[in-house]
Amino acid sequence: MSPTLAERPGRTARERGPAPAAPARRRRRTPNGPYRLTATSGLGLGVALLWFSALALVPLLAVLVETSAGGWPAFVAAVTQPQTAAALTLTVTQALAVTAVNVVMGTLVAWVLVRDRFPGKRLLEVLIDIPFALPTIVAGLVLLALYGPSGPLGIDVANTRAAVFLAFCFVTLPFVVRSVQPVLAELDRDVEEAAASLGATRFTTFRRVVLPALAPAITAGAALSFARAISEYGALVLLSGNLPMRTEVGSVRILSYLENGQPEQAAAVASVLLLVSLLVIATIQLLQRKVARRG
Repeated sequence: MSPTLAERPGRTARERGPAPAAPARRRRRTPNGPYRLTATSGLGLGVALLWFSALALVPLLAVLVETSAGGWPAFVAAVTQPQTAAALTLTVTQALAVTAVNVVMGTLVAWVLVRDRFPGKRLLEVLIDIPFALPTIVAGLVLLALYGPSGPLGIDVANTRAAVFLAFCFVTLPFVVRSVQPVLAELDRDVEEAAASLGATRFTTFRRVVLPALAPAITAGAALSFARAISEYGALVLLSGNLPMRTEVGSVRILSYLENGQPEQAAAVASVLLLVSLLVIATIQLLQRKVARRG
């Protein structure tokens, strides 16, 4: 058989044409997973899992074990005790209310920081992060000095449910703002301008164009806000008064059980708060996925 044009000697590279591409090397699959872990990645995964287990999984498991020590009747008796039930109800309702407020006000603050120019903008950027850096007991002292009996504003909310709401708002404000702000900054404004050129109002443009793009960030901030509020303790100690059946929240009730030598009851209350937090976060994630699919 005579050699082909590409195989004849003396032909230049251009006449021979491009060399056939080498077959792509496939990554080796293992029976237990799609790809084989290297020594480095396996070591990193092991360290990460060990660290996460030591900080989160093992303590959570210890709480669940302590909760089950007394059995189901003891658990029900602990969480349905009138003072405990009132504390749990107040905690969840106030956390939900604060989360709703943060969704609106946090998105508004993020919008102002990204889209508007005004004097003191950099100072406001710094002030937004104060609840992150400030110890919560100091936050309670600041709120008490401002909204307490001797506050300069003449507004006294100490030892009331409004104090619980205010403390929750203070410690959770940055979550929605910092979740929405970077997404809003990267949003393509040409789409908004195109909608406006087609006759859409500013509200319609925000509702049909901007809001769907911000929905994942808003829901993520809302989930973090609720989880932070439901676990708050320090900012409430000085401001709310921790009055049983009135301003006592779940975290304070847990401490009360521990001080009275009742760790099983404390673990039961902690388990309820954990379950409620997980349910709310899961619900928010489902809503986020629905909005993303619709968008």
